[in-house]
Amino acid sequence: MSYTVRSMTLADFEPVLRLWQETEGVGLNESDKRDAVAHFLDRNPGLSRVALDGTKIVGTLMCGHDGRRGYLHHLAVVKTHRKQGLGKALVEACLADLAQQGIAKCNICLFAVNAEGQAFWEHNGWADRSELKVLQKRVGSPRPAASR
Repeated sequence: MSYTVRSMTLADFEPVLRLWQETEGVGLNESDKRDAVAHFLDRNPGLSRVALDGTKIVGTLMCGHDGRRGYLHHLAVVKTHRKQGLGKALVEACLADLAQQGIAKCNICLFAVNAEGQAFWEHNGWADRSELKVLQKRVGSPRPAASR
């Protein structure tokens, strides 16, 4: 199977959102609306990726950093394209870009019940940091819609 990997743009939002919605283990909320994704892409230019089979998006991965740590979000690959190295290729492209920007470590968040996702990440060298726990607090309302 032949595919290409390129940077994600806001023009990819609708097919990417559909892929996320169809992918088990991907949780969506207000942070995944068009304006929030636009803000993320603007803040992290060129780091997020899509994979294409011809012109159809068959994989995606959001990537960004805070200047210290990288973060990957919403790795998703169409079921018919899994187990062929596409997820790994998306991850490697993002990690290479982070390394090029001087980011030494990268984190992911994974639902505790996502056994298939955990198996993928561990198979690709990611370690469970069982001594860490993710805590979260809402600090405001979602970003207001911007004119685009």
